[in-house]
Parts: sequence; structure tokens; C-alpha cells
Amino acid sequence: MMGFLGVLAFIVALLFSVMVHEAGHFLTAKGYGMKVTEFFLGFGKRLWSFRRGETEFGIKAIPAGGYCRIVGMSIHEELTPEETPRAFYTASAPKRLVVLGAGSFLHFVLGFLFLFVLLAGVGVSSITPTIDTVEPCLTSLPCTTADTPSPAKAAGLLAGDTVKSINGISVTDWVKAVTTIRASANKPLTVVVNRAGTDLTLTVTPAPHQVNGKTQGMIGVINKVGLKRQSFINSIKGSGTLTKQLFTSSISSLVSLPTKIVPLFKQTFLHQKRDPQGLVGVVGVARVSAQTASAKNVGAGEKVGNFLLIIASLNIFVGIFNLLPLLPLDGGHMAIAIIDGIRRTWARQRKKPLPAPFDVERLTPITIAVFIFLASLSLLLLAADIFNPVQLNM
Repeated sequence: MMGFLGVLAFIVALLFSVMVHEAGHFLTAKGYGMKVTEFFLGFGKRLWSFRRGETEFGIKAIPAGGYCRIVGMSIHEELTPEETPRAFYTASAPKRLVVLGAGSFLHFVLGFLFLFVLLAGVGVSSITPTIDTVEPCLTSLPCTTADTPSPAKAAGLLAGDTVKSINGISVTDWVKAVTTIRASANKPLTVVVNRAGTDLTLTVTPAPHQVNGKTQGMIGVINKVGLKRQSFINSIKGSGTLTKQLFTSSISSLVSLPTKIVPLFKQTFLHQKRDPQGLVGVVGVARVSAQTASAKNVGAGEKVGNFLLIIASLNIFVGIFNLLPLLPLDGGHMAIAIIDGIRRTWARQRKKPLPAPFDVERLTPITIAVFIFLASLSLLLLAADIFNPVQLNM
């Protein structure tokens, strides 16, 4: 059941991302006065629609994406005299670039927002100040009666105690507290803990312990791991850092994509072990979402966090992929807009008539070749995700 909910949540999140992408094109096109006649989620047969103004909004039968139809994407499109000034190809190059890039931009915004919700609303796994286990000794395990009790046991610390302060300094980050403990070998520490609602003050003297030739203090406790929410400001900073990391890793993945196609073919049809770091299709990501949702050793908060990270990563990757300068991707149309802008600039500098917009249909063979490649890769990924899916160790 949880696996099904994971797949359903992934599909909803994916369709939502598609809708936001197309909304980017729609809003910027309308903002520049272009005429938008259709805004649909899905392809194929129309299931439901309504008209508002000059635009028809609706849902079609095949939930494999969406589209926003802007009048005048091709110079061969027949337009009325009223439509011509509002055609896409008559707009300036900067305006066309904004409209074309808005979809990918909103993918990046979505990725950032999903990460912000993860950090500020759900939290990330971190070591908490609550003690899970108090080691009876530090010298050997299992301990014997001849062993010296650990500093924590000798001081009276118990499992379940929450450390509130060390030497008067409030403990909110256990990692920082560990730094204090390690720097205090043979030095008494005043530790305030909360035990069953009551604050207790104890004295703990970390025992010296050799680590890589250095003496560090150790008290003999293992703390609980839990989800920790970040502050608003730290969540903004953390989301920015994670977005940058995902951006960089997505570019690296795209650069290395050609080298992963042959291994993927072997993994699919020659029964080789699937590489978890290799290419994964939409079905594969849905499977991963299902595995994450149904994992028994992962808490509900961590499941939600993992799901948000998956969706954020997917949005950032799709945003970058869509900017590749290849038709029929938005990046290919952006490249055409840049070429048109350069041609118009040269004409103005030479005081010549502005050239007609570049005929995109002249590049139809290249568009078809790219489409065939992407379709073939999608089919290969589909086969790999069905017959040799990625397995997570959860």
C-alpha cells in the first residue's frame, strides 16, 4: 500500500512540475502580449477543458507531459492580421528567450522550494542531544567487573537523558558538544540534563583516548538520531547550497550521459547488475519512490524527506536538460532566438532591413534525429527499469 502511495505521490509531483513549467511559458508569453490559445496537461484525446478569454485550459488522456500553444511559433503558421503583431516569432530576441527559459527557471525554483520545505518543515537526519545508550566502560566490550566504568556511567548519565548545557553553554547541536567533550580530556564538565521533565546537574570528566596520535576526551555515550529542522535563514542558505550541488551533479550527469548508454544496454539485455549511479528513467524514479515509501526501517519523516529530495533533484535535472541547445527542447528554440537577435543587430548596425525570423522548419531533420535519439533512450530506460530495476539498500 505504501509503495502504491509512493508511486502516486511521484506521479502527482511530476504532473505538478510539468504544469508549473508550462505556466512559466504561459505567464511570460501573456505578459509580453503574445496570444496563447491552449494550455493542456497531457496529450492525445481531450478529456476535459474550459475556456477563459482566448485560451483553452484542460486535461488530455495521456499524462506524459503538457504543452502551452503560443501563436506564431513557426513563420509558416497562418495568422490573421490581428494575430501577427502578437506572434511569437515577431517578438524581440530577449522576450523570446524569457518565454522559452521561464519553464526551466521555474523548475529550478521548484527544486529550491522543495529543498526549503525539506530543511525547514521536515528536517534532516542528525544526532540529537538525547542519549540513546550509556556504555558501561570504555576499555573493552563486553565489560568485565575489573573495567573502570565509563565517565558517563560514573557520573550517573542514563539513556533517555537530554543534554541541555555543558559548562553553561546551551546544547542545540550535538556535533559542537562533541567538540567540547573531545577537547576536555581529564577536565571536569558541568552537564545539565533533562530527565523525565526534571533538570539535573552532573559532573562528567571525559577520559583520555588516543585517536590518530592525538589525545581526545570521551565519556561513553551514543546519542539518538532524529530529524532536525533548520531555522528560516539557515534553510534558505542550505537550500541554496543543495541547489548548487544538485545543479553541478546534474551537469556532470549530462556530460557523462553518452558513456552510460552502452553499460545501460548491457545491464538491460545481458543481465549485468544495474548501476545505481547510472541512468534512470521515469519508471525507475517511480520505483525508487515506492521503495522509499515502503521501507520498514525508515521513519515517516525520513520518507517524506527522501521523497522531497528526489523530486527536487528531478526538477533541477529536467530544468538543465531542457536548456540543451537541441531542438525540439526549449534550449534549441533559445539558440534560434539568439541567432535571430544577432542577425537583427547586424542589420541595424549596417542600416539594412531587418531579416525575416529564422525558419525553424529548416532544421526538421535535426529535430527528428534528436527526437528519435530521445525516444530510443526513453524506451531503453523503460526496458531497464522494468526488467532490471535499480534496487536500494533500505
